[in-house]
Amino acid sequence: MRTDSSPGTLPAREHLPAGAAGTPVLDVVIPVYNEEKDLQPCVLRLHEHLTRTFPYPFRITIADNASTDTTPQVSAALAARIPEVRAFRLEQKGRGRALRTVWSSSDAPVLAYMDVDLSTDLNALLPLVAPLISGHSDLAIGSRLARSSRVVRGAKREFISRSYNLILRGSLQARFSDAQCGFKAIRREVAQALLPLVEDTGWFFDTEMLVLAERAGLRIHEVPVDWVDDPDSTVHIIRTATEDLKGVWRVGKALTSGSLPLDRLARPFGDDPRDRELTNVPTGLARQLVGFCVVGGLSTLFYLVLYTAFRGFTGSQIANALALLVSAVANTAANRRLTFGVRGRSGAVRHQAQGLVVFGIGLALTSGSLAALNAASGDPAHSTELAVLIAANLAATVLRFLLFRAWVFPDRAEQPAYNTEPAYEAGPAYEAGPAYEAGPAYEAGPAHGAGPAYKAGPPFDTGPAYDTEPAYDAQRSYTDPRDAR
Repeated sequence: MRTDSSPGTLPAREHLPAGAAGTPVLDVVIPVYNEEKDLQPCVLRLHEHLTRTFPYPFRITIADNASTDTTPQVSAALAARIPEVRAFRLEQKGRGRALRTVWSSSDAPVLAYMDVDLSTDLNALLPLVAPLISGHSDLAIGSRLARSSRVVRGAKREFISRSYNLILRGSLQARFSDAQCGFKAIRREVAQALLPLVEDTGWFFDTEMLVLAERAGLRIHEVPVDWVDDPDSTVHIIRTATEDLKGVWRVGKALTSGSLPLDRLARPFGDDPRDRELTNVPTGLARQLVGFCVVGGLSTLFYLVLYTAFRGFTGSQIANALALLVSAVANTAANRRLTFGVRGRSGAVRHQAQGLVVFGIGLALTSGSLAALNAASGDPAHSTELAVLIAANLAATVLRFLLFRAWVFPDRAEQPAYNTEPAYEAGPAYEAGPAYEAGPAYEAGPAHGAGPAYKAGPPFDTGPAYDTEPAYDAQRSYTDPRDAR
């Protein structure tokens, strides 16, 4: 997998400002290979649709993937004829390579692509890019598998598409519904951070990009589309499916090993400017609670199974200790990866050691509960033992979550963007700006220094409005963090 450096943590999403004249807001890329027949009708139809319906400046970029027919000549003619069309030639094949190259060099804040056959109804284009323009989402995809989509295609392609998405859900835990629809968009700053991590240069490019974006916590917007299959498509289904499965294995292996620096794609907590002023805000609490509850429920079932198995040949205290030990190791590993999002092997031993301390506390609670039960009942029934253990485990679970969150996996929210952002602490415009400290117009201007009204008039010499007015010495606009933005 790629480990190229990327720009770092993404800024908070914001509504795109009005751009300068001539700067496109949207750049739609059409990757083509030997499409001399379909290219011109596609571009003309797309250009007419955008001119009629899209309220922002746009560009259409034809990305020629080393075509050997007259596609380059058709592209050049269209670019010369239509100001909003640009032709781009690559000497190597690969849809992913074409998209990576064009998107990486584009100056448009929203980047999209669609297949040259225009199988997707163009009425879905504005709903596709609107959430990216508004700042609501990071990526957007057209989905042929959404309930409200209307799709016309053969049974073979339908079966392959649905099977592929089931594989993605089962192997990579993908939650998006349609990875292969040739109708997607992305914000430029997201593309600049995400594309260096995407290795594939062919048809698997889309899937890899979406899986990494989803694992990094980026927001993916899905748009139901109306889609009509192109019977003349030149895509080799078997070869493409084989390459896709290889890509699934490669990405799954990289995600499991934690070799991908997905933290570089993290968004800060809250996209509202008011939220960005807050410090020491716990991030992801709701998600962590859900994950911890799921892991805790499975761990409890695992613990009870182990306890029942061990209880068959040993006493209750030993069975409880063994079951707790085994389930605690599994619980710490699962919470480390799934609940608190810690990837890789760094710190794993320390986390397990701390988890064992938490296990000791849980053992003390449950063992104490069993001891109290035995002291009260002498020889309690197995069902009574299980009921007491469940209650004790619930109490231990609450304490375990608090210890995990505060001690074992402390919140990595000590982000410099909130605590040490230089724009707030050492911005020269606020500490040493000459316009505020030594501006001659205020210190030596003759109109103020020699006029009697300014020398002897008490409002100017002794009036607190000019000598001690906080608006000039400590005005909020000079120190308010929001002004640094």
